[in-house]
Amino acid sequence: MGIKFSFGKKHPDCDRELQSDFEKIIEKGLSRRDFIKQTSVIGMASFASASTLGGALAATQDVNTNLMGFRPVPANSLDTVTVPEGYSYNILVSWGDPIMPGGVSFDNATRGTAQSQALAFGDNNDGMELYHLAENRAILAVNNEYTDIQRIMPGGEAVTIDDINKGRLAHGVSIIEIERDGNRGWRLVRDSRYNRRITPDTEMEITGIARGSDLLKTSYDPSAAMARGTWSNCGAGRTPWGTYLTCEENFDGYFPKTKELDNLPDEYKRYGVGEKDWGHNWQKEDKRFDINAEPNEPNRAGYVVEIDPAEPNSTPRKLTSLGRFKHENAECIVNADGRIVVYMGDDERGEYLYKFVSNRRYDPARGKANSELFEQGTLYVAKFHESDGRLSGRGEWIALVHGRNGLTRANGFEDQAHIQVFARNAATFVEATTMDRPEWVAAHPHNSSVYVALTNNKNRGKKKNRGGIEQVVSGPNPRAENNYGQILRWIPDEDDHAGTEFSWNLFVVAGNPLVKEGLYKGTANINPDNMFNSPDGIKFDNHGRLWIQTAGEFSNEGDYEGMGNNQMLCADPLTGEIKRFLVGPVGCEVTGATFSEKGTEMFIGIQHPGEDNTASTFPYGESVPRSSVVVIYKDDGGVVGT
Repeated sequence: MGIKFSFGKKHPDCDRELQSDFEKIIEKGLSRRDFIKQTSVIGMASFASASTLGGALAATQDVNTNLMGFRPVPANSLDTVTVPEGYSYNILVSWGDPIMPGGVSFDNATRGTAQSQALAFGDNNDGMELYHLAENRAILAVNNEYTDIQRIMPGGEAVTIDDINKGRLAHGVSIIEIERDGNRGWRLVRDSRYNRRITPDTEMEITGIARGSDLLKTSYDPSAAMARGTWSNCGAGRTPWGTYLTCEENFDGYFPKTKELDNLPDEYKRYGVGEKDWGHNWQKEDKRFDINAEPNEPNRAGYVVEIDPAEPNSTPRKLTSLGRFKHENAECIVNADGRIVVYMGDDERGEYLYKFVSNRRYDPARGKANSELFEQGTLYVAKFHESDGRLSGRGEWIALVHGRNGLTRANGFEDQAHIQVFARNAATFVEATTMDRPEWVAAHPHNSSVYVALTNNKNRGKKKNRGGIEQVVSGPNPRAENNYGQILRWIPDEDDHAGTEFSWNLFVVAGNPLVKEGLYKGTANINPDNMFNSPDGIKFDNHGRLWIQTAGEFSNEGDYEGMGNNQMLCADPLTGEIKRFLVGPVGCEVTGATFSEKGTEMFIGIQHPGEDNTASTFPYGESVPRSSVVVIYKDDGGVVGT
């Protein structure tokens, strides 16, 4: 397997000396040796046994890492945030709260106007990152993924120009300054010079391989150098030099046809553009969103966007070299050789897992000039090989480089820019592995293991993906009609994130042992006290705890009996133990996570409480439920999770 053990050298992801594997087991959790041990044990279990991690957990259960000292909370369907005994929370900011000069308080009757929304916190917050300014001051960058039209518009649809503009201005990113409020909580600093809204109207630079490409030229921007706006901002990431990465996901639903296209281009179909109008009606106010008038405009959406939260006048940058697809998050790390590696998932059924590797190396002395590293590099897509029908195996990264692996003009790939813009087509051509909706990716802070949430896929084994590829049941996607999801992890050979080979196994397969049999019960680390469905956001804290957020079915009935509302769980990567830490209010999903510098506060998102017309009044007991950022802390001031 080409594995080497490293002692006494600095790991690129943490500023400390590497310890022996035994010491690392005791103090931090998963080591390469444990990963191999768990993989070998997993390899002995069949799919049907539903005990995939049983042997592996038994092999390590005598090791107490003391990662999770809290008492788990029970599943429930309450309209509140439920936290463990000894913990509290406060609401930091909610959709519609004014954040800039001239802003006005949220109006439950009207839900505000376009003018008030332009000066207020956006809707349906998702990924976020915290940037400390001083001990008690920080900047919080937060994605505002989309709007619930029926909720943001009192009449339930975007009709007037003000309706349309209000909805558009609720999308994008909100950047706010916050400060400590007493010993534990934090509060919004209204009218701070850092407070900023980045919306679908904000000008941003196009950078990287596709800059200047004919595929990105429009009447607004004939040079393909400056785009307008970002929307459908789902997951997030941060760079080692202190900038924010926001990820454009479901951009396709904003480009309706104003008249029929005789032959909708295959490239449109591959991304869902022109097939469904989500009712935002932006095209009535701005012809950019009319694909008949501006056929290239959709090619300018679906990227990772870099923002400098500490510079309010800075211009965001669309990073075309990282590929165009429905980005979930961007997990950015520094490889041992200094190159930047960004892991990314394409969140749609049967799509792919990617990584970007920079050509040049990170230089801390260059500060934010390191952003140039995103302009040139190689985009890869993952292909997984299973081992004799087991939940583990080997894998490889396939380079999406023009002239290699058949990606040539003869096969429809004109140049490298074409590959970046239509990354899905390139990934399909090289026969990458279709995945069960790859969402957030998280890299362990103390070793080279990486995890991805595969949230669910009702089409696995049933339907082809948008590229016409069968979604076979195999490898990291072991169940047909997968409604529960799983979390996959891998370790690169030689601990080299820039390398092309890796080992993988499934850390957890979610399920319901109360009502299901076989692998649909979940793996051995799933039980009636911690079961969940649809893992979505995942993130490591600095201590090596893996936090898991869910965005799935909350009916608490049938296949989902006993699961309650969407929730947040905590996992020990060494033992595989998983404990429920938090339950969200009715109809929400739990989204985004970031931590204060010492880990004594956790910031999370409560997105779309009251979805599907469920009866929620979160967070203020008012008639209109509102997406919000919540701060969670231990009452004794300790580190969250201990």
